[in-house]
Amino acid sequence: MQLDDLKKLMKGVVIVQITPFNKDGSLDLEGFRANTRWLLKRTAGRDFILNPLGTTGEFSSMSDDECQAIIKMVVEEVKGQVPVFVGAGRAGTQQTIKMCQYAESVGVDGVQVILPYYLIPQEEGMYQHYRLIAESVNIAVMVYNNPAVSGCWIRPPLMTRLSKIPNIIACKENTPNLLSYVQMKKAIDPKDMAILCGLGEQMFSYQAIYGCPGFVSSYANVFPDYSYSVYQAAAGGDFDKIDDIIRSMAPFSRFIGKVNANHGPGTGLSDGVPTFISVVKAAMDIMGLRGGEVRLPLVGLTEDEKVELGKILKDLKIKS
Repeated sequence: MQLDDLKKLMKGVVIVQITPFNKDGSLDLEGFRANTRWLLKRTAGRDFILNPLGTTGEFSSMSDDECQAIIKMVVEEVKGQVPVFVGAGRAGTQQTIKMCQYAESVGVDGVQVILPYYLIPQEEGMYQHYRLIAESVNIAVMVYNNPAVSGCWIRPPLMTRLSKIPNIIACKENTPNLLSYVQMKKAIDPKDMAILCGLGEQMFSYQAIYGCPGFVSSYANVFPDYSYSVYQAAAGGDFDKIDDIIRSMAPFSRFIGKVNANHGPGTGLSDGVPTFISVVKAAMDIMGLRGGEVRLPLVGLTEDEKVELGKILKDLKIKS
């Protein structure tokens, strides 16, 4: 797909796909395939983007061979029906380039590249990191600006420089600060780069007022219609409706908070607790999809928690 055409599609709901694992910890590639087919049926003709191997996909707990098997499979299943942006970022530049080049070789539309975590560069190092990655491939690049998992954040002036690199066309912006998002949105020419909300439906409801074109969702693995209704309400300027839609999912959101408290205390220095991954996976299993297990260091739900979640889903009248 040409970059100009792809830029026009940087809107809607980006589904950051879960990665199902078997009880013995192995990759359930066929389960991932089944989930992808289900999503394609539910998203046909609408503004969706598939994003395997993001944070929700637990890429950091997987080998390169496993990641490559997933990338190849998703591209084969999608066949151009929706854009596919795969998580290809690694801590180092050379390792990231290798994964991006593999992704290009099997036909992805673009790569999502997390900030270079662990050894945090200065701004010039950050710029050169993304410049070299972008120049090493002929596909689109999405910057994953996530301070919670990387310990760094690209500020608006540097993001503006990056947006002028032709194939860096989008940013998955994960700042939890609304003012920071607004400053980023104002700094970037939308013809150069789309600034997407990386923190899901509720944060999108605030950012949409400032022209946010779409958001990244883990919920959409199991509730794609819910996620899309939030996007449609924003596109129509009906912010009261957005509030009503999000309130309708409050029991599920509260349950995630409850599970987090049940499994606490946390060890992180930020609020980025990935309990939601375990909950989304359990919800998928309950609804007949392939959620599967999480990999350590994450811990799954207890049997009692799964029973409680099943009751919540029944009350919400969610159907697979």
